[in-house]
Amino acid sequence: MKRRDLAELVLLAALWGASFLFIRMGATEFGPLALAWLRVAGASLVLLPVLMLKGEVAALRAHWRTIAFVGVTNSVIPFVLFGYALMTITGSLGAVFNAATPLFGAVIAWVWLKNRLDAPRAAGLVIGFAGVFWLVWDKASFKGDVDSVNATLAVGASLLAALSYGFSANFTKRYASHIPSMALATGSQISAALVLAVPAWWTWPAVSPRTVSWLGTIALAVLCTGVAYILFFRLIAHAGAANALSVTFLIPVFAVIWGAMFLSEVPTHAMLIGCAVILLGTALATGLIGPRARPNAAPAAPAK
Repeated sequence: MKRRDLAELVLLAALWGASFLFIRMGATEFGPLALAWLRVAGASLVLLPVLMLKGEVAALRAHWRTIAFVGVTNSVIPFVLFGYALMTITGSLGAVFNAATPLFGAVIAWVWLKNRLDAPRAAGLVIGFAGVFWLVWDKASFKGDVDSVNATLAVGASLLAALSYGFSANFTKRYASHIPSMALATGSQISAALVLAVPAWWTWPAVSPRTVSWLGTIALAVLCTGVAYILFFRLIAHAGAANALSVTFLIPVFAVIWGAMFLSEVPTHAMLIGCAVILLGTALATGLIGPRARPNAAPAAPAK
């Protein structure tokens, strides 16, 4: 990966790490459907002026069917599922389950796109996943009043959301890599907002949510979705789907960091070790280190 791509990868991980905290804050008061709609509708308002300034409205119109499908698989399905899950489990645990995305994405790319899963990349995925489970063992916790059925459903929803992300990234690589990134990011959010509009209205909370929940939802829409999707689609176009998906290994790291900074959570030695293992796995999975990483070597072109 180029240095610019790596910097965008870290920034994206920081934003999406914070998104799990904001989802946790808003899901209980708004509900998963209303929260997901507010997220994509707000992101659409942020992205639409940028789309117009870049003159990519015509591209959105020309490819609206493909873009709408990306909106469903990369926004509607995972946003609603994680909103449901985080009503039961913690934000950090949700971020950890989200880290299964590269595993799903790699398998889908291998089976569907015939991508070769070489030894260093496979080792990186295994090592990164091991670090994720290390964090689960130390930090993951369910609310004490949640029964096992609800907990199982929440975990299943999280993993289905990760599967949807993994499929969507590969679909984007195969069928939407020629679409300008701003048209894809904006159009996917607009289509998601249209799909979720009626369900959100039907399930809108009877009691108005607190101000802090509204502020968290605004941050979720503007920063963790609007800005983040620009970065995400750029990474897929410039570095490939597998490298872009590796961002999810870093998300639990930032989820722990934000928890320590804003919720006074003290990281344990186990958390720090888990973070280090995840970073090592990410470096291998993205080709930053390993047998193919040579000084001044030209970056390899993404597999098609």
